[in-house]
Amino acid sequence: MAAILDTIRWTDLLDIALVALLIHRGVTLLKSDLALRLLLALIAAFLLAIVSRLSALSTLQWLLDSLLGSAVVIAVVIFHTDIRRALLTYGRVVNSTPRQRSEVDEVVDAVGAAAASLAGRNIGALMVLQRQMLLDPFIEVGTEIDAKVTSELLTSIFLPYSPIHDGAVIIERGKLTLAGCFLPLTRNPEVSKSLGTRHRAAIGLTELVDAVVVVVSEETGSISLVNRGKITSDLDLAELRKSLSRYLESAPGRDADG
Repeated sequence: MAAILDTIRWTDLLDIALVALLIHRGVTLLKSDLALRLLLALIAAFLLAIVSRLSALSTLQWLLDSLLGSAVVIAVVIFHTDIRRALLTYGRVVNSTPRQRSEVDEVVDAVGAAAASLAGRNIGALMVLQRQMLLDPFIEVGTEIDAKVTSELLTSIFLPYSPIHDGAVIIERGKLTLAGCFLPLTRNPEVSKSLGTRHRAAIGLTELVDAVVVVVSEETGSISLVNRGKITSDLDLAELRKSLSRYLESAPGRDADG
């Protein structure tokens, strides 16, 4: 036993400790599912690999070489949503000329008034507002309407006795083009399980395209706005109008948040 201990160098103990720490941190990061943190972890692993080579930490060097050898696969897994979004964006952009202020104001007023009216009566709603990317590849079913967007029309569509009240409406440049549409549900495991189908559909669509979605909860009557897979809940009418105006007026290729 003493002979074995005599052969162990302090660098060997450091090597083992660093490997254990790296595995522990890796498991923690994977549970968090945060792409930015994982990217930083890959950069840290690359720098640590250089240090391990210079310090002759063989076990750590072997582990890091194996990890970095699969960096491309890991990056694809981490950023699969963004990669899919970029591929789908190519060739699927609508006319990106700036919207007229009057057009934006009319749509914002109509959607805001309808959302407030429906929320006051605890009637669920799902309203999709197209920006630069086409929505056709992600929309299932749907009844063609092609009418000017008004609060009265939006409200009537979502009333319980309407045959198309369960689906989403699609608004494209001041026109209500489709109603009763089914949207792709999010597959993100980090999304709260308390969210219903409408909210999950809104998140799922905005993970793929740059549309913004207004959701009215049937259970609570709260109004939410979803953009890029992120949901902002419990908005009042003024907040909703302000956010919608900002998103719809933003320049092509640039998010209103940035």
